[in-house]
Amino acid sequence: MDIVIRRAAPEEYAELGEITAQAYLGDGLLDFGESDAYLGELRAVAKRAAAAEVLVAVGGTRLLGGVTFVPCSGPMADIARAEEAEIRMLAVAEEARGRGAGESLVRACIDRARATEDCVRIVLSTQRTMHTAHRIYERLGFTRCPERDWNPVPQLDDITLLAYALTL
Repeated sequence: MDIVIRRAAPEEYAELGEITAQAYLGDGLLDFGESDAYLGELRAVAKRAAAAEVLVAVGGTRLLGGVTFVPCSGPMADIARAEEAEIRMLAVAEEARGRGAGESLVRACIDRARATEDCVRIVLSTQRTMHTAHRIYERLGFTRCPERDWNPVPQLDDITLLAYALTL
């Protein structure tokens, strides 16, 4: 299957939001299921697109998944420092996994970071259980940065996100 990576169109925002939410729910990545506050953020593609670049993977006429690319100093950055871009909210629909969509989306983010003036690194956060994603990141040259691991919900001790970085 040929996979095309491009910017998300506004008419795709709702579908991508649902793909992202269902990917996180299906993988058990949200602590409180449908009541998790982060679920709203995952579905808020229009909000992300206003502050960053939302990319989609398309196979034929099907939306396979998406990712948010945050350029250097972008307002959606969680862990990026000056001169670093960030990857956020990578998700692939369950039925489309294993076909290269996730890797294609990450490669597109790397290409965008390399094309960004003064960008020296691209970073991301991931949960401990996202083993398939970890393999993609490591295959593409990302390395673990344990000194940058962080907890987005300090009142919950068991949520530590792992940091990865790729020097460009």
